[in-house]
Amino acid sequence: MASARSNPAFNNSPVFTTKAVVNSTTINGKTMTPEQLDELYGRPSATPTDTDRMSYEDTIVKIAISFVVLLAGAAVGWVLPGLAIPAAIVGLVLALVNIFKKKPSRGLVLAYAAVEGVFVGGISSVFDARWEGIVIQAIVGTLAVVGVTLALFATGKIRESKRATQVFTVAIFGYLAFSIINMILSFTGVVDSPFGLRDNPVIGAIIGVVVILLAAYSLVMDFTTIKLGVERGAPRIFGWQAAFGIMVTIVWLYTEILRLLAIFRD
Repeated sequence: MASARSNPAFNNSPVFTTKAVVNSTTINGKTMTPEQLDELYGRPSATPTDTDRMSYEDTIVKIAISFVVLLAGAAVGWVLPGLAIPAAIVGLVLALVNIFKKKPSRGLVLAYAAVEGVFVGGISSVFDARWEGIVIQAIVGTLAVVGVTLALFATGKIRESKRATQVFTVAIFGYLAFSIINMILSFTGVVDSPFGLRDNPVIGAIIGVVVILLAAYSLVMDFTTIKLGVERGAPRIFGWQAAFGIMVTIVWLYTEILRLLAIFRD
């Protein structure tokens, strides 16, 4: 009868050979006593931290640290809303640096978190001064979307797919083009509203819902990236890249929900 280890992929490895395990008394050319072997085999398995690889726990910690820094920046922006525009410009520069940098940098990711927090806090302060309570509503809405998306992803109800990603990419470029045109119309006074064409409740609602769905799918892509990074043993430092991606998506989602609520409450 063929051995259960007749698979050549296993036969080539001493780990799957009983004889090699039982009779081996040398490791890396050094003779090992039975006591030393017993102590060696009794050691706990190496963790992702020991091997300097990504893990869900370590990545979650990095994400949490990033958002603590972002919230600290938001507190500054809330008190000094005039810093929102400069922070947005600096945040854009830092975002581009983080995106194109080959190896993630903890310092740059946390710097982005701090500056982006100032921007988020600043615009939140301005919006809340005009529409009281809108910030709480936007936070609840953001948490709801993130929670539902994470639950669907964790249970396998929603997954990233090639076709969905292609649609997402086309939609993002379309939204970017619309945003640029809308900004020009607003700044030049062609449309007398800070929201431009989106000030119309119907147009604003349609675009707002579509963009929120895009942000939710972006979260799915972020979760997929983290999952693949852990499964493929990516270097631990890439947990900061994952934290950066999650942060960008959630800030985008929050600002879109904030704007949509303002359009309806205006």
